[in-house]
Amino acid sequence: MEPLLLFPPTSFLQASCLCGTGSCLLSSCCPSAYNSTMSRLAFSFLLLLGTLVSVVMILPGMEEHLKQIPGFCVGGTSIVPGIQNKVNCDVIVGYKSVYRMCFAMACFFFLFAIIMIRVRSSKDPRATIQNSFWFFKFLLLVGITVGAFFIPDGTFNTVWYYFGVVGSFIFIIIQLILLVDFAHSWNQSWLEKAEEGNTKCWFAALLTVTVVNFALAFTAVVLFYVFYTQPDGCTEHKVFISLNFLFCIGVSIVSVLPKVQEAQPSSGLLQASLISLYTMYITWSAMSNNPNQQCNPSLLSLIQRSSPTPSPGPVPTQAPNVQWWDAQSIVGLVIFLFCTLYASIRSSNNAQVNKLMQTEEGQGLTSSESLVGEDGVRRAVDNEEEGVTYSYSFFHVCLFLASLYIMMTLTNWYKPDQAMETMQTAMPAVWVKISSSWLGLLIYLWTLVAPLVLPDRDFR
Repeated sequence: MEPLLLFPPTSFLQASCLCGTGSCLLSSCCPSAYNSTMSRLAFSFLLLLGTLVSVVMILPGMEEHLKQIPGFCVGGTSIVPGIQNKVNCDVIVGYKSVYRMCFAMACFFFLFAIIMIRVRSSKDPRATIQNSFWFFKFLLLVGITVGAFFIPDGTFNTVWYYFGVVGSFIFIIIQLILLVDFAHSWNQSWLEKAEEGNTKCWFAALLTVTVVNFALAFTAVVLFYVFYTQPDGCTEHKVFISLNFLFCIGVSIVSVLPKVQEAQPSSGLLQASLISLYTMYITWSAMSNNPNQQCNPSLLSLIQRSSPTPSPGPVPTQAPNVQWWDAQSIVGLVIFLFCTLYASIRSSNNAQVNKLMQTEEGQGLTSSESLVGEDGVRRAVDNEEEGVTYSYSFFHVCLFLASLYIMMTLTNWYKPDQAMETMQTAMPAVWVKISSSWLGLLIYLWTLVAPLVLPDRDFR
């Protein structure tokens, strides 16, 4: 027993957390948290860790380090049969790394989505897998990642690009649903505080935030017309901007109609302003992917126009598109981080959003105090003995889609060409984003009018 004294007892307690009840480490920082919340935060942390690795892989200058990976680059060593060294790593190896890292994360979360189908309570043996064994989950993710880097090129990158497009389309809709839920919770919280006291202050705060959001959205529309349209061209952009502007006005008017207010007391202009601002971001993001540089004054375009020509001669029609993120990608990453964190800790009383997100907050709650075991380790409360508070499987599907969205965001939605030597902008990305903005507005409109269309159902 003497060798055991070489290590402090706390190290064994931490090891038991990693190999056993995985939420006890996090609950030591959040002593009043629920087991369901801790598990969601832990899985989200794995997603954010993979995102960080992807960011590092695509950093400028990382190409030289990645050239050492067997089978990737021209002139490199190939130790795996069937992998050919035909890729110009100076052009796209960073993007290839992001594709493979996100492929590994997507496989990881998809596997858990399959395993957790129809888990009803924490009494199900599979719930232990969901809420424990974090060290082994981490090893599993690392193993899948290492294996992903040995996938031969072939058609993998092109096929995975289309997976990313479809998955990102769905995740953009999920982001909007989360923003709708956040806006409803925000609005209701401030209204309750206004009723408790200092009414003028809280109503002034609501009015200020709403006006600022609408002002930013309107400013964005003006800037779009100035920089993303031409008097005799860019017809698609003119249609996109005009339609989304009109749609945002429409849902804002619907949100304050007397009948809607009567059926949905929590609805208001704050939600409409936030949705309008998000719609303008999606519109901007879509136009930034237009391969027509006359209609897309992106940062890359400005740099390329100001760059001197190295030598006289014919100018190539399209240079290899190698760039660090542009502004819309950075904004997209910030929104993604916010939505991921909010999805992990959200506690919503909006019935429609809960049904869309497969959550039933408040089910199976037992206590608000943490439990301390005989070993002295503080653990989160198991609030799912009677029933889960969220669909385990759907939560992992969301993280699966988030992995694809991160892949497309970090690569600016660029499409690899058939020769796998360049990454190029493509119109499919434009239409995917624009159509997702329309569908998102339609979903928000449905949350407003559903109680009127289906009066027999309880939407509160």
